[in-house]
Amino acid sequence: MQVVGLGLSLADLTTQARKIIDQAQVLVGGRRLLDYFPDHPGAKILLGKDPEKTLEQLPALAAGQRVVVLASGDPNFYGVGPLVVKVLGPEKVEFHPNITAVQAACARLKLSWEDAAVISLHGRSWEPLDAALISGGKLLIYTDPQHTPADIARFLLAKGHSQVRLCVLEDLGQKSERLTWLTPQEAQTREFSPLNLVAVLTPSPRESATAAHLHLGLPEEALAHEAGLITKAEVRAVVLSKLQLSAGQLLWDVGAGCGSVGLEASLLLPGGKIYAVEQDQKRAAQIQANRDKFQVHNLEVVCGQAPACFKTLPAPQRVFVGGGGGRLPEILKEVLARLGKAGRLVLTATLLQTLDQARKILTQAGWEVEVVQLQVSRAQPLGEDIFFKALNPVWIISAWPKENP
Repeated sequence: MQVVGLGLSLADLTTQARKIIDQAQVLVGGRRLLDYFPDHPGAKILLGKDPEKTLEQLPALAAGQRVVVLASGDPNFYGVGPLVVKVLGPEKVEFHPNITAVQAACARLKLSWEDAAVISLHGRSWEPLDAALISGGKLLIYTDPQHTPADIARFLLAKGHSQVRLCVLEDLGQKSERLTWLTPQEAQTREFSPLNLVAVLTPSPRESATAAHLHLGLPEEALAHEAGLITKAEVRAVVLSKLQLSAGQLLWDVGAGCGSVGLEASLLLPGGKIYAVEQDQKRAAQIQANRDKFQVHNLEVVCGQAPACFKTLPAPQRVFVGGGGGRLPEILKEVLARLGKAGRLVLTATLLQTLDQARKILTQAGWEVEVVQLQVSRAQPLGEDIFFKALNPVWIISAWPKENP
């Protein structure tokens, strides 16, 4: 069984590959590839919605005829090659690779691609793109009708990647070939040829140097927030230490306000993810603005009411509850159900009623509970001297399952 990659067009075929196709008695491939050979005398078999079932018919045909499977580019690079090997066996298959869309795209863009991440969304979910965005750098993306360039642009914006550069490469190798550089904001409403590849480039180090610098202990004025609705820098420091964050963990920031805790937590969660849950639309927009300002790529904003919106979130290893109002019992019940044996919960309270309620719920659930009162006073000028202005005291409640030391 011969599997031949066509490259970008028939012009990319070698003399040997073209001879193999010309001598074939049966051609197998997708509609677009078969249409390259309207005058071919051989039988044509369409690889449709169930390509594996179609391929299972080929051994019988190959027993008495020359069968060639057509592929785009390199059959073994996000192509039909692995499926052919699975169905027919490696000893019965010979491959003839060609130039891929990724190679051609990087040649057009004058980019090296040994350090690029190549992902395919064809017939897949958004998870591969979400994971690749955490590392940044060069991304080259194979698309499909459910993951168009416009869809990708909207996904980038939703994840806080408004500063990336995006290039849509349409109809590579065809007379209608076109390359278009866009911002995600521009691309999200555009339509493109179905035959496309998307390149995403993060800002250069020089461009990134001009961005706001994220660090622990951000001053309140560095963040967009409603007056007073922000966890103070000193409280954030203690909360983050009590959360005991480490690489790869997933954190829920519930009642996130302006997102200050989640944003700083991102520095302590390489390879991890933060879901900032906030029911107020205005405050959720502020979290998005702060996330984009500091180019935090592993924080996702969830605008919804807790605990109902928890159903859509993956299970956490760490949870911070900075707000909940009258729904605190329901929130804690759901959080305790979702946290595993190695989980850890931290919440803040400014009212004795909230402290007492949280302690009772956590203790009755069999969790270890630790309470710290934090009283912060900040120096203020007074004439030629200073005085200390006290902030409201805050209780920081930490809890973990008893079997978790």
